[in-house]
Amino acid sequence: MNISPFSNGLRGLLVAAVMTVGGASVAMAETLKIEHSSGVTEVEKNPKTVLVYDFGMLETLDMLGVAVAGVPGSAVPPSLEKYKADTYAKIGTLFEPDFEAINAAEPNLVIVGGRSQAKYAEVAKLAPTIDLTSDDKDLIGSVKKNAEILGEIFGKEAEIKASIAKLDSSIEALRGLAAERGTGLILLTTGGKISAYGKGSRFGALHDVFGIKPADPELQVATHGQAVSYEYILETNPDWIFVVDRDAAIGQQAQPAAALLDNELVRQTKAWKDGHVVYLDSAKLYLTASGLKSQQDIVDQLAQALSKK
Repeated sequence: MNISPFSNGLRGLLVAAVMTVGGASVAMAETLKIEHSSGVTEVEKNPKTVLVYDFGMLETLDMLGVAVAGVPGSAVPPSLEKYKADTYAKIGTLFEPDFEAINAAEPNLVIVGGRSQAKYAEVAKLAPTIDLTSDDKDLIGSVKKNAEILGEIFGKEAEIKASIAKLDSSIEALRGLAAERGTGLILLTTGGKISAYGKGSRFGALHDVFGIKPADPELQVATHGQAVSYEYILETNPDWIFVVDRDAAIGQQAQPAAALLDNELVRQTKAWKDGHVVYLDSAKLYLTASGLKSQQDIVDQLAQALSKK
């Protein structure tokens, strides 16, 4: 029996297959047709063996209390430290799946997303796979959409609905606060270099959704931001500087963002003089931003920072 997917495009029909064996009816596993970023996949309801290649999705499953069998073996963020344990199969990296490990795990579901999206087609040949890549142009919308997909697969719809309602309420309050706090500039530091991110970028939700006025409305969208100088930061002269320390997020030993920005030119900005340089939770922004909990934590941190006079 085929029924078209629900209008919101998140998922399709729940199917309870029944077969007859020796005259007796035997119920098969219930399945869902899941629409995702790379197509449509029939997924078993409440799959037993789950492998995850996206830390934001892993964070959401952890929040829901869903057991996971395998995870990437490197760059695990502090909030997901427990998944470094040997009890969880190591199935490659965020970029490169270990296909032998996938086969050995015999998963009922594999979740890819973001950095692993390019490997979707290869992984999908081995097991039922869904691609829950978030969309930088509609980050919060896609975070909520993907959380709803996980909620349905694992029977956690009520929990996801409550978390989304809380996030929406928090964002609305943050927007009201941001409207009165002047302009902001988003900087990412890595390897001793600085890049700026504006509207529509991977960190653009700070402007596009959370309502922080961009200090440079003309900043071009780029995957890795626009390389900028200390002179640019002073010339832009934002009321607030929001910092993402990439090296800290991925555990690299490098010059900390706080030391990099502590120089004569940056110290002349309004943001520095007013104590409005905010070092964001870089792991949440860089590694788990696709997770519902991380977005709530980011909103909460911004609200707390902007509440300071």
